[in-house]
Amino acid sequence: MPARISRCPRSIAADAVAERRDDVLVVGGGVVGLACAQALAAAGRGVRVLERDHLGGATSRGNCGTLTPSHALPLAAPGMVGKALGWMLKPDAPFLVRPRFDPALWAWLLRFAARCDARTFVAAIAPKAALLSTSQVLLADLVESRKLDCGYRRDGFVYVFRDARAFHAAVDSHVPLREHGIVVEQWDGARAEAEEPALKPGVAGALFFPGDGHLRPERYTAELARIAREDGAAIEEGVEIVALERDGEGWRAIAANGRRFHARELLLASGPWAARMVRGLGLRLPIVPGKGYSITYDRPAITPRRPLVLKEQSVCVTAWDDGFRLGSTMEFAGFDARLTRARLDALERGAATALHEPVGPVKREEWFGWRPMTWDDLPILGAVPGHRGLWLAVGHGMMGMGMSAATGRLLTDLMTGRAPVIDAAPYAITRFG
Repeated sequence: MPARISRCPRSIAADAVAERRDDVLVVGGGVVGLACAQALAAAGRGVRVLERDHLGGATSRGNCGTLTPSHALPLAAPGMVGKALGWMLKPDAPFLVRPRFDPALWAWLLRFAARCDARTFVAAIAPKAALLSTSQVLLADLVESRKLDCGYRRDGFVYVFRDARAFHAAVDSHVPLREHGIVVEQWDGARAEAEEPALKPGVAGALFFPGDGHLRPERYTAELARIAREDGAAIEEGVEIVALERDGEGWRAIAANGRRFHARELLLASGPWAARMVRGLGLRLPIVPGKGYSITYDRPAITPRRPLVLKEQSVCVTAWDDGFRLGSTMEFAGFDARLTRARLDALERGAATALHEPVGPVKREEWFGWRPMTWDDLPILGAVPGHRGLWLAVGHGMMGMGMSAATGRLLTDLMTGRAPVIDAAPYAITRFG
């Protein structure tokens, strides 16, 4: 019997719809799906992208657009469990787990907690650093070679500390990054305030990562779509896939309106929804949605020269020529589709402690998006054993922008039989047993 995700409405009219037949179907038109589609199309594969809503309109749209090899340190750090427990009853905490009956989430959290030791922490840096650093190089090359208009800059990233003890602890914890080619500079408070006049006095110190960069995320996804089409990819919006079936030597994807799409190979790049989509195939992906928030404004008169994170407040700040954004926080609340006022207010309150102008003159948008979180903080990339022709590019957590270019190249290498740009083994689904 064919494996199904959910029951798909059937009708004579729907059955009469001719199936589209393609070489590769990419399900998901966010930054990862578009990066994979473009790389595959450029390599000569026939590609069709199916996006349930608007391209880049979900998780990819409202983030701070940072490209950060500096974030190669795993989220599961020593001491994280104690911090998370202390935050559980604070609605504006930077890391919040809302207590509820959710066996999958609690199983995920137990596996995450088991990794919060020093040895695992250090060992987990290498694969994350490889993906982020490789992506940084590939993305810079793509911007230059294809003239992407996405506000790309590579002028560094700053962690700002107002607490001296937290600053010195961060100096020590970031030392391992140097072993992976990630440059870390240590600034005292005076240097940080001189480099970033947007900061209020009272900075204890800062870490500067000169190799980091940023871009405007919605413009980047739009440009990826543009060049993917130029390279021959077909892209469709408003196509919600509700069922997947094995179809002879290929795959069939069935949409909510009854349309059917057939391809020799199927690549899932559906972010936090991927775990739901493969259940009907008998697969279990250790992905849960982590809810992030942002607020976008018109650009204030005084803005940081580079993206920065206000570490004690866990607020990321990015300024572009045409806008200004506060973002961050992590909330495990399932697919709760509400904007939580306490968490939005926490972004503005945190920015106000550190910036002369913490908000812009006009608020454009309050946003949330679900990040696809794995408990080992690495994406799931590659083939699915036992399901020939099925590929995954999911689970990028908060790093979808920064890992997108390397993900697209790696999946293309694997699907075309080329030598992989980086070792694919650390990202394989088989690591979960």
